[in-house]
Amino acid sequence: MIDATDRRLVALLQGDATLTAQTLGERLNLSPSQAARRRQRLETEGYVTGYRATVDPGRVGLTVQAFVQVQMAAHSPEAAQGFARLVAAQPEVVAVWTLTGEADYLLRVWCADLPALNRLVHHALLPHPAVARVQSQIVMDQLKPDAGLPV
Repeated sequence: MIDATDRRLVALLQGDATLTAQTLGERLNLSPSQAARRRQRLETEGYVTGYRATVDPGRVGLTVQAFVQVQMAAHSPEAAQGFARLVAAQPEVVAVWTLTGEADYLLRVWCADLPALNRLVHHALLPHPAVARVQSQIVMDQLKPDAGLPV
């Protein structure tokens, strides 16, 4: 279990994973060594599973974000494994969820432009034998940026 100080530490790290033990200690009213030990324990115990840089999509040439719903024609384990391999191999697909409801999967994708999104849908996803239907929603604006978990 984690206590209130651990939760504050996790919240701070979600905001800026580059914070030093010195800065964490100051913000948590702990010594730097105590802050470092807590951080290490949270990492070791799997509460903190990694760190990433946040990249501006437009600066790296990605101008189209979309959510793609996929409905499967076949629901066998083999079909699911094949589809999982397919989406894992597509660099434009940045996240995948399985869903309840009409769609079986929800994909979050980033593409350079609309023709690139079209190629992903028509040349990668739809040709897969287990895929029955694909529906895309193009993001017009993101009102709230990706945020950390509410710890």
